[in-house]
Amino acid sequence: MGHVVRIIPILLLIFTAACGTEEEDAAGGGKTSGGEETSDQQETRTVEHAMGETEIEGTPEKIVTLYQGANDTAAAMNIEPIGIVESWTQQPIYEYLRDDLEGTEIVGEETQPNLEKIAEMNPDVIIATITRHEDIYDDLSAIAPTVMGEEVYEWKETLDLMGRTLNRQEEADQLLADYNERLDTFKEQMGEELPIEAAITNFRADHARIFYMGFAGRVLEDAGFERPEGHDNPDEWGIKLSSKESIPEADAEVIFNFNSGTETEQIEQTYEEWTSHPLWQELEAVQNDEVYMVEEETWNAGGGVLSANLMVDDLYEIFDVEEN
Repeated sequence: MGHVVRIIPILLLIFTAACGTEEEDAAGGGKTSGGEETSDQQETRTVEHAMGETEIEGTPEKIVTLYQGANDTAAAMNIEPIGIVESWTQQPIYEYLRDDLEGTEIVGEETQPNLEKIAEMNPDVIIATITRHEDIYDDLSAIAPTVMGEEVYEWKETLDLMGRTLNRQEEADQLLADYNERLDTFKEQMGEELPIEAAITNFRADHARIFYMGFAGRVLEDAGFERPEGHDNPDEWGIKLSSKESIPEADAEVIFNFNSGTETEQIEQTYEEWTSHPLWQELEAVQNDEVYMVEEETWNAGGGVLSANLMVDDLYEIFDVEEN
């Protein structure tokens, strides 16, 4: 994070200004002469979000993020929050975020943040989500100005919300533009091969799932893929497959699969049982050797602009596309 902007006595301010000293803008990475605050740092802005409106004073420096997509987005913006929630797997922080966030204080789980610990940090702003924290919005708002994202998998909305909240809208816009440019290149290189019908499967210790238009589904849609009939429901994360007789629901030209959970042996057993079943073997993607194993952290759990770009990395590699 940048340096903390301090209020300094007027004589010292005059002296440092005369010496031409520059101090780094705490959150924006810019420079301000003599430690003076810019108008952007001083102004109070009204930020609209999923729970209404919140007034944010200046450029927040002490930030707490309470869901994975916000952790990811903070790292993409070169921000190290003072507090983050623990990751679902690879605890306490996803491996792809460790270079940026390792050592950041953990303030509980995404579904149960530690309010007392957050209050002790005296944050300038809290980034939460209506999916997890609607019931404690008032409690969070009593601690610090709080903005609420929509669904956790709506990563573009998270990016925009954090850009507006943290006074970094141009940076957020650029991150989205860079992502879109990469996908434009991918679609151009793929040409008439697209659209490709793709399903997203997931095996756990005791069942299998198909993911619909959650995080990965939206990125695939951006990349020019189509979803099988019934998989394109934007209001449903997906379905649990109740029995192996449901396997045909995963039929598609391509299958992307990730496994979930810590019960490694049981997960592998479930995966082997289902994928050796005759109905699985009859799937188009299986018959054409178009089933690809991908990482849960980037295809499902990360939920931010960095993990979206890691998904795009996988698409470039899987389909042997050269990036400009």
